Amino acid sequence: MSYFEQYREKIERAIQANRERTYYAAFPENPKAYPEDAAAQALSRFQASMNTDFTELLQEKPLRFEGEEISPYLQTGLGIRYPVFADKTLVQTASNAMDAWRKIHYTERAGILTACLDRMKERFFDIAYATQHTTGQSFMMAFQAGGPHAADRAMEVIAMGVEELSRVPESCTWDKPMGKFNITLHKTWMAMPRGVALVIGCSTFPTWNTLPGVFASLMTGNSVIVKPHPKAVLPIAIVVAEMQKALNAAGISPEVIQLAPDTQAYPLARELAGHPDVRIIDYTGNTEFGNQLEHLQQSGKQVFTEKAGVNPVILDSATDLKAVCDNLAFSLSLYAGQMCTAPQNFFVSAEGIRTPEGVVTVDAFIEMFTESLNNISGHPKMASGVLATLQQDAQKDRIARVAEEFADAVILPSTTFVNEEFPDARVATPMLLKVDAARTEAYDCEWFGPIGVVVCTQSTADSLKHVLSLSHRHGAISCGIYCTDPERVADMADRLAQIFVPVSVNLTGPIYINQHAAFSDFHVTGGNAAGNASFTDALYLNRRFVWVGQRFAS
Repeated sequence: MSYFEQYREKIERAIQANRERTYYAAFPENPKAYPEDAAAQALSRFQASMNTDFTELLQEKPLRFEGEEISPYLQTGLGIRYPVFADKTLVQTASNAMDAWRKIHYTERAGILTACLDRMKERFFDIAYATQHTTGQSFMMAFQAGGPHAADRAMEVIAMGVEELSRVPESCTWDKPMGKFNITLHKTWMAMPRGVALVIGCSTFPTWNTLPGVFASLMTGNSVIVKPHPKAVLPIAIVVAEMQKALNAAGISPEVIQLAPDTQAYPLARELAGHPDVRIIDYTGNTEFGNQLEHLQQSGKQVFTEKAGVNPVILDSATDLKAVCDNLAFSLSLYAGQMCTAPQNFFVSAEGIRTPEGVVTVDAFIEMFTESLNNISGHPKMASGVLATLQQDAQKDRIARVAEEFADAVILPSTTFVNEEFPDARVATPMLLKVDAARTEAYDCEWFGPIGVVVCTQSTADSLKHVLSLSHRHGAISCGIYCTDPERVADMADRLAQIFVPVSVNLTGPIYINQHAAFSDFHVTGGNAAGNASFTDALYLNRRFVWVGQRFAS
């Protein structure tokens, strides 16, 4: 049985989910859906892997082994070393492996890649511990985002790939009547991959942000080099290793996908991105380097970026303001604000927030908001599970710098809390500032981490004006609107849509602005400064291959 036939039902169900955009999960997010002893076995494997060489990859002849990951929970180095390869070697190997891979029918590639995800599923708990101790996410987030949610986004890409690659028939007989005779041609079309693809990972979501680009390029026949962030290698190393094993079992060169670990002292990203044979680049990270990579499109490379955004929330009116404050407090606190979708700027009119009980002033809202934030950070178990840790010292330094520079605006200082399981964990609670809209230097940039800014405006219309300006210049990956007037909501949403900013309206309860669901939500629109690509629309696949036609006389 072919791989496609083996996984046909799963692939077709994912295609249906993409079309309908209703809730669907290809991989359960609840840890209880997996073997009872899986977590304990994975923890033992993780502990045994510390201070050793990672030897699971099916890549030959490394130059050396290096690693520099530090657990934000333990505040000690993991000691795991990864094989390092020369950039030219990686590209040449990828070029060699691609020729056979591109000739496999796209439906069979879909089946093989789904088999890769099945192998990945067996390591979800390994990925969870690896993610927790490299990114600093809480274990539950590390499990869900690093494992099943990341696999769902990959499955979404496989389904989209089948859809896009099936739009053009593989062949046809073309017959044109010419009166007394016909012209008949036999025509064929091939979806030709563009070439070697490079995926540059980030330190906070090393699998969730990486797998869409990996699977999009592989699905369209390209070979892939994964360059992880040197501080978060282990999660994606496990995934790549399992994919290589699955490819090898299918009789395909495992080096169709390669891992390219590096160090901060000797980075590989720039060299790999600039190599003439690297034709596709996926990148998640800071705006400065993302802009540099986007300039490479002038040389014919296809570049897909997710960069920084300044995510706003407009507060106009609400039916239950406490529920709104609780929701926003959780959104700002989740993973200490280190999510690209986390809200940062909260725009409140001097006219106050209209509620059924009357108008709530800016200061009264701030009092409610800070209480909601303190309810999370002041609860030891909740703080550890929601806030988790700061991934790097840079976030901690940023909090200190903002607190010093805007000392007069700080209305809720950032403090620490005790993580009972990991007393050495690098932790911080959210800091909240309050400024007038004229003080743009306090909110006219991204403060990556647990930093929120309440911006006082003249009116909701004034709030929208500032949000539109910020989003146009800096981009936004998420935007929240709280308003009980349907006409006003429609107007604000439409004006934001015109600059390609998606909105979430009146979210309360256990659904947050931070969350983007596979098979339903497009992650980043690709239309504003926060990034030029979207997980996962048709362009995300179509820019990775070229239709090439051939005509034969009968």
